[in-house]
Amino acid sequence: MKTTKKIARVQKSSGNVFADLALHDPDDMLAKAQLSHLICQVIAARKLTQTKAAEAMGLDQPKISALMRGKLKGFSADRLFRCLNDLGQEVEIMVRPTLRNNRRGSTRVVAAG
Repeated sequence: MKTTKKIARVQKSSGNVFADLALHDPDDMLAKAQLSHLICQVIAARKLTQTKAAEAMGLDQPKISALMRGKLKGFSADRLFRCLNDLGQEVEIMVRPTLRNNRRGSTRVVAAG
């Protein structure tokens, strides 16, 4: 019996899975995913239930559940900033010229330890 080996094609990531998948607005999608991850970390660190987190952020529990499962439709970056603020986090936005040769800048989230 003859077996055939499949050769897996591997492509190096750009660092942004949304860009690698050629999705629309990959920088925005990655930033929102990172912001929601930070929100989840704060919720876990404070040992909040989804209901208590929802109360703190002025949302309903199903919205928190969606956010924690990565369902970010309906969440703008601004809304995620406000959620972080409601959880007692400072959000600082820095704008600077791009260091790359192209004209278009990028958006990224950098969390302070």
